[in-house]
Parts: sequence; structure tokens; C-alpha cells
Amino acid sequence: MAIDPREKVVIFIDGANLYATSKAIGIDIDYRRLLAEFSSKAYLLRAYYYTALVEDQEYSSIRPLIDWLDYNGFTVVTKPAKEFTDSSGRRKIKGNMDIELTVDALEMSPFFDHFVLFSGDGDFTALVAALQRKGKRVTVASTLSTPTPMIADDLRRQADFFLDVAELAKTVGRAVDRSNPPVDHRSAAPVDRTTVAADDKVK
Repeated sequence: MAIDPREKVVIFIDGANLYATSKAIGIDIDYRRLLAEFSSKAYLLRAYYYTALVEDQEYSSIRPLIDWLDYNGFTVVTKPAKEFTDSSGRRKIKGNMDIELTVDALEMSPFFDHFVLFSGDGDFTALVAALQRKGKRVTVASTLSTPTPMIADDLRRQADFFLDVAELAKTVGRAVDRSNPPVDHRSAAPVDRTTVAADDKVK
């Protein structure tokens, strides 16, 4: 991990994107270990987690995760997901947090040295470039270990450093038991990307 111990670091997690990435490589992220890993490398200023929530569901599978993160060192940012029916009559859920993440990152930029983005979404390429113009170093965390890369090529090229989640998972991940999935508040899944509108998927 290319982080200088003298740097002030912030972590910004695109929740749905990281969930899709970890699911694709067959691991769960242990968020407690994730904080510990970065805290051991530098001064971790803050860790943000962004996700959309489906309003009309009395119980959401992501709610235990959100509550756990909120009490354990993460700043959680949520907004209601929008439901709609596509041209084929299928129910879709749209929950894009790009704008919220981008605004927060730019507003916080005077206070950190190194920005760590957990997302492969190419829409964040402009944000990465803007932060670099402000003198910030940027690490993007996603994976290239899947048959179809989970990170947009433009985003990977723009970032100063690339961190493969599959590699990071050796210290902060755990294998998923597909035969008997554990009920764990740290591994609850956000809105499944298969139900998210096409324009919200990895670009």
C-alpha cells in the first residue's frame, strides 16, 4: 500500500460498488480490519461509507451493516433509492451516490493529503483529477482479478495508485460460505447491483 505514514488519509467507500466487487471475488470485507489496516499505515482522518436505501422496505438487509458502521468509526451517508419500472416492465432500483461523495471529497480536500476511493466507477475520474490538481495523492481500490475488470480503465489510469481489493482481502477479507451464508451485521449486503439501473453500474 503506497501510503506515507506522515500523510493524513481519508477513505471514501462507494458502498454498492464495493459490494459488487467483493461479491465478484467471493469475499466479505471485515470493516473493523479495514480501519485497522489503514490506521496502522498513516493518520486515518475519516472513513466515509455511501449507500442508497430503499424507502418502502421495513427491513433492509443493509440496515444492520449501516448501524454497525455508524457506531464503529465510519461516517455513513445515505439517501433514498428511487424505484421505477423499465421499458420491459421490470422493477428497477436507482441509487447513485456519486454527487454526494464528490461534493464531500472536494469540501474536505483542505484537510487531507491522501484520498483512498473504494470504487471502480469511471464517473469518479474527474473527481480524482480535481483532487490531484489540489496537490492530493489518490489511491483507487477495486479489482482486476475478475474476468471482466470491475474498474474503468480511465479511472485506473488517472489515479496515482491502484489497490486491488483481492490483494487487500488477504488482510481485511474473509471467504464467503456460499452453502450456508453467515448472518453477520458486518457482511449485510447493500442493494444488489443486479437490480440497480444500468446507468448506475460500473462505467
